[in-house]
Amino acid sequence: MATIKYGLEIKFGTQYGKEEEEAILRVIRNNAPTSGDECICFENNYAEYSGVKHARLVSNGSSALFLAMIGIGIRPGDRVLTTPVTWIATAAAPATLGAEVDFVDIDLETYNIDASQIEAHITSNTKALLPVHLYGQPCEMDEIVSMANKHNLLVVEDAAHAIGAEYKGKKVGSFGAAGCFSFHEQKNISTLGEGGIVVTNDDGIFETVSLYRSHCTRVHGHSTKYCKLDEEKFPVGKKFWWQDFDDCGYNFRMTDIQAAVGIEQLKKVDTLNQKRILNAAYLTEGLKGVAGLTLPKVKPYNKHVFHLYPVMIDTKEFGMNKEDFIYSMLNKYGIKVGFHYIPLHYSTAFKNRGFKKGQFPNAEKLGENLVTLPINPRQTEEALAYMVKSIKNLQT
Repeated sequence: MATIKYGLEIKFGTQYGKEEEEAILRVIRNNAPTSGDECICFENNYAEYSGVKHARLVSNGSSALFLAMIGIGIRPGDRVLTTPVTWIATAAAPATLGAEVDFVDIDLETYNIDASQIEAHITSNTKALLPVHLYGQPCEMDEIVSMANKHNLLVVEDAAHAIGAEYKGKKVGSFGAAGCFSFHEQKNISTLGEGGIVVTNDDGIFETVSLYRSHCTRVHGHSTKYCKLDEEKFPVGKKFWWQDFDDCGYNFRMTDIQAAVGIEQLKKVDTLNQKRILNAAYLTEGLKGVAGLTLPKVKPYNKHVFHLYPVMIDTKEFGMNKEDFIYSMLNKYGIKVGFHYIPLHYSTAFKNRGFKKGQFPNAEKLGENLVTLPINPRQTEEALAYMVKSIKNLQT
């Protein structure tokens, strides 16, 4: 295998600095609590950044999606529509609550859910739409929200790839009943490897998400910063407190040490995203005209934040299929290329739910032909130039 150069073995992720190191030390000196003042601060800052009323930190993006589904009241027998091109957590969130999940094929220009196909999948028990802002490019939210309003459906945005992305000047996550973000180590900002957040303008959804995040605990006469006080029965200032559980919930809390890092990461997110956008522009310009490659197309009204840089390979025109491309880039040039994603209806989990190959031809074409090139804010121009040259060399 070729020697890996220019850090191109690291495909994705964020960039940490001294600010995050100092934040970690600050929390350690404060005995590193779980879900304390740092979490409250990060939540307030993230809500303001996203242009929403509420934000609640959770342990990861998967728990954000799961709690959002609980928040909007998904029950067994409800139906949720989403895309087959996403990580399984998107579809698993409603499925594990007993809901029926159906997929809508993708638009081959943006790789997002094809909004024009949604209505054909709506049935009497459809309750929610779950669009995914794939690779960092926002979905067609005007059409999706309009369709939801027409059929009295709720919209939950999976914005795990799209921290800081905008649709027509408005931050993703703020269009529907709730928005879900991930701070996994590969995302545009991270909270030490794992983390997530649910944002919403709905007081009821926020209350439900907050309760189920922490065992549905409600504490009276003593503020935990998670729960409302029952001040009528137990006025503040009493020397005792009483705890109750509204239901059987979960422990999906984030720690203060993670939140402290998130506070610093959020300060940098626009700068980090701009670096990604510039790196993507460099790759697009450098690979323009290479036969057999379809490069990302950014809608003019979108701010695409390039969590991933997707490239479709036409085997006949390029002279190499996806598998050979990935193998050759690693073994000849030391560059790790990814593939995102195998369509979910190919998975055992959803084959067992009745889905079959051939149902979603656009998603299947993506699964067979799409690769993702390394992109992150740490990349130098030298690294990008080497990657462009290496791809072109595959055709010589």
